[in-house]
Amino acid sequence: MSKGEKRNYEAIPVSDEDAAYVRSLVIHDDIAVLAFNKPSGLPVQTRNVDDRTLDRLMAAFARSNGKRPRLVHRLDAQTSGVIVAAKTQPAAAALSQAFAERQVSKTYLALVSGSTFKDGVTEFSMPLSRHIARPGLELMRAARPGDQKSQSAVTRWRVLASSGSHHLLAVEPLTGRMHQIRVHLSIEGRPILGDPYYGGAGT
Repeated sequence: MSKGEKRNYEAIPVSDEDAAYVRSLVIHDDIAVLAFNKPSGLPVQTRNVDDRTLDRLMAAFARSNGKRPRLVHRLDAQTSGVIVAAKTQPAAAALSQAFAERQVSKTYLALVSGSTFKDGVTEFSMPLSRHIARPGLELMRAARPGDQKSQSAVTRWRVLASSGSHHLLAVEPLTGRMHQIRVHLSIEGRPILGDPYYGGAGT
């Protein structure tokens, strides 16, 4: 995003309704950090500056000088969970470094369908690459020979509960690739229930 696009983005006003909505998502607020309980369906960021995203709604917390909290990580639009934003530049730098150096651990709950898992912890490693599924839709897939810029990806999971062909997992992404958990579980033949892009929509 260019500087001009950023200025246009930040100039878009946030309605009183949207301001009240984003404030209702706050679960922690101190002098350096904001934390939000992001619901499924709310994008964190998009390429369209007019979209209603969590990043755009940060304007509700802008100071009198116009400076806003800065999001330091992301979640998929369909994923619910905790999102952290920095209120100061030192906090943003420290948190960004912590995420970049994998000092932050993340655990997700995922409900999947498929065959029974083996006991214990599974560590699944499969390089991934981006591809255009259709115009305007970029997804991830298992890397193929000749794919440009394939990325290593490692995901760890353990089963918390099972009922027939459905399983509740605790999942840890050991790397931070786009859609990593979703595509790794899909490759394993155990897609996340309701996932419209990686095989779980009809399960």
